[in-house]
Amino acid sequence: MIYTRIIITILSSSYLIFNLSNCSTLNSTESTSFSTTSSSSSHSPSMKGVCWVAGDSIAQHNIHQVTEFGVNWISQTPFGWMDGHDSPVVRGNFDRAWWGETDKGIIKTSNLAKIGGVKTILKPHIWLHTDKGVWRSGIAMNSEEEWDKWFKSYEEWILHYAQVAEDGNIEALCIGTELHQTIKRTEDWRHLIAEIRKIYNGQITYAANWYQEYNDVKFWDDLDFIGLQGYFPLSKKAKPTKKDLLDGWKKHVADLEKLSKAYNKKIIFTEIGYKNTSDSAEEPWVWPRSIDDSVIRSDELQRLCYEALFETFWDKPWFDGLYIWKWFHSTHRFADFDKYNVYRDSIRAERAKRRNRPYGSRQIQFSPQRLESMDVLADWYLNK
Repeated sequence: MIYTRIIITILSSSYLIFNLSNCSTLNSTESTSFSTTSSSSSHSPSMKGVCWVAGDSIAQHNIHQVTEFGVNWISQTPFGWMDGHDSPVVRGNFDRAWWGETDKGIIKTSNLAKIGGVKTILKPHIWLHTDKGVWRSGIAMNSEEEWDKWFKSYEEWILHYAQVAEDGNIEALCIGTELHQTIKRTEDWRHLIAEIRKIYNGQITYAANWYQEYNDVKFWDDLDFIGLQGYFPLSKKAKPTKKDLLDGWKKHVADLEKLSKAYNKKIIFTEIGYKNTSDSAEEPWVWPRSIDDSVIRSDELQRLCYEALFETFWDKPWFDGLYIWKWFHSTHRFADFDKYNVYRDSIRAERAKRRNRPYGSRQIQFSPQRLESMDVLADWYLNK
């Protein structure tokens, strides 16, 4: 997904403190075997996550704001940069980025998360500087020489984050996200995984796109679990019912269960979410700024999509959790979300006015925060 720093938050006042005994670091040598015939009534996914949006600061109350809703994992996403989809150089921006994306910010956030009983998966993304309309799934080189150069550059970049994760005692690392053309070079990835394991002792995964890519990955057996970006289309109907959405999941579920059994690995949705729009079941991946005026706001459909998601997967023994796109926090300045929301809404309204964009009733977002979908997430994370 394309990254944005628009801040949207939720109303929150009470805190939950989690026992620090839940914060033990996962070890890559732990068995990932499981039984696909386990009793579904006793199954509860271990990762109840959100995709954490980096800010200019953080305080302990920001962690309390997620644990109130049952969140026990966050993903943090720093970025690497490429000048185009066929550029063989990946550039890091380790200490000059937005504070929350710097090495210091990542480790500080992870440490505060641990205190609050929350674990972290570090999930670096590649960002393309290109005007050719190609996103990271289309990254591909033009010669073997360039491929060699790209993998060496990517290895240097991702090994940096493997070291950050190791030094920061971060529980899991995602070694790549939606790099479809590159994953066809299986042996290059197996070599990279081996190099990462020399540095990092936690669990590792790769985040494959929902469309075709996850079946093209042949190195799942070298990883600890299967990661998917779960923006599967569910229905083309103008006003789908929850039954339509549940039916829309059936084929995908069958394919995912087959994948899990083939590798004897559990599946995680490393990223999933729905806009509060009338087309969110048809094209969940489309960014809000890309939609036209024919698409209307629908908080109800967003809620139904989340209900269908949880009802479909939560009792599957081969499914071990998900990360909701995405969670904005109030930084160190505001422990009171009411005051923070007033502050941020005024800024966003002014920004929309300068850019001649609508703001208010048509306000469209991926995050379930401050919407009825948040009740759905809290119910499943806390009570199921």
